Amino acid sequence: MKKAFTIFIGFLHDFAAGCWAASVLAVYWVDRIAALRPELKITLDALEQQFFWAGVGCTVVVLLAGMGRTFTYAYIGSVYGEQSEQLRRKMLIIKHVVLFTVFGLGTWWQYGMAYSSL
Repeated sequence: MKKAFTIFIGFLHDFAAGCWAASVLAVYWVDRIAALRPELKITLDALEQQFFWAGVGCTVVVLLAGMGRTFTYAYIGSVYGEQSEQLRRKMLIIKHVVLFTVFGLGTWWQYGMAYSSL
């Protein structure tokens, strides 16, 4: 049961990250359409804001599932061997610093598009 939960948490973490990326693209595309169609701007601005908040929700799920993933890996132990596990941990730290930056900048960009006309 613990292994199944670990797999589920990992899936949820990755799925929410993908949904966040899709919400960034959705805000971008809707923002471009709103710029081309001023008569639809009010409606499309509301849609952009909904996608923005969906993206924020996805970010929360990514963070919570990531924390859960950290604790569930304690049950699995060293899958790749001790030396490889140390390298894997270093690479995970680097990956998370990069992705934390990407999520932060992406969410800031989304916010700027979703709330630029207010």
